[in-house]
Amino acid sequence: MSDQINVISSEIAELEGILATMPQAEVIARISFESRLRAARAALAAAVHPPDVKKAKLTFRGKPVFGSHGIAAEFGTKAAGAFSDAFSAVVAGLSESLQYMGPIPDKAKNQLLITGTAIGSFGFELELPPQKNDLFPDAGRTNEALQKLQDLLRISAEGSDDEIAELVEEIHPRAVRKVADFLGYLIQNHALCGLEFEDKFFRFDSRKHLEVSAERLQEGNIRERDEDFIGSFAGMLPGGRTFEFDVADGSQTIKGKVAADIEDPDLINREWLKRPAKIKLGVIQVGKGRPRYTFKTWDALTAWPALGK
Repeated sequence: MSDQINVISSEIAELEGILATMPQAEVIARISFESRLRAARAALAAAVHPPDVKKAKLTFRGKPVFGSHGIAAEFGTKAAGAFSDAFSAVVAGLSESLQYMGPIPDKAKNQLLITGTAIGSFGFELELPPQKNDLFPDAGRTNEALQKLQDLLRISAEGSDDEIAELVEEIHPRAVRKVADFLGYLIQNHALCGLEFEDKFFRFDSRKHLEVSAERLQEGNIRERDEDFIGSFAGMLPGGRTFEFDVADGSQTIKGKVAADIEDPDLINREWLKRPAKIKLGVIQVGKGRPRYTFKTWDALTAWPALGK
């Protein structure tokens, strides 16, 4: 790094010298050299103050792994790729940009970088994409994404259905399926994994432990649907983006969240509070856990004849 800094510093000094002796009348030439000087100064700032990067350790045990000596090349490559795909999908899910079909948004920007081997069975040291800052304005929520991925591994193996459902809501069902694909590849190859990140460590202790996690993250155990309800909004908390909706027959009061892409959730309080309405809610239910409701779009909200008439 010091050699790089010296090279860039020398370039800056040379450009400054050229500009100091160049006549002001040579406008076009000065613009070119000034542009190069700005680029060199930005490069120096990046070299002196590199972006904050985090590293994780993904380790494997089982049939494809030979102690701390090595790992089968085909398995290691595909397993690392499947894990990176899951990570990219979680980043996109947290950014509210992940769709149910099509390419994963910004996948190329949110790739994990293998920077070394991780000993402790055998695996990889993974560098996360840099966090958002002035030099990298488009970087995603990478630290949070890896934390959520680690949480999903642990909770799917040891937590409750409701805890899994909370994570599914946050990171998107498609991202969860990518994690399930990664776990399925491990099962197929008789391997286990562990993930260490920011002083937290989780690993699967046995094949059964892994199979429980993979089964709970399968599409068949995570049910999604849309449901229509007739009733009226009882309240809305804009800060928490949560609502309450009284169903007309008095059977229940639904508590749920408002999707992040609805820009003005307080419109519920201003125009729809206590008014008879028909709404469509997205419902996610994991295993035997309670349904979780999301109000996704104004298009699914319509006025309804006065209740009880």
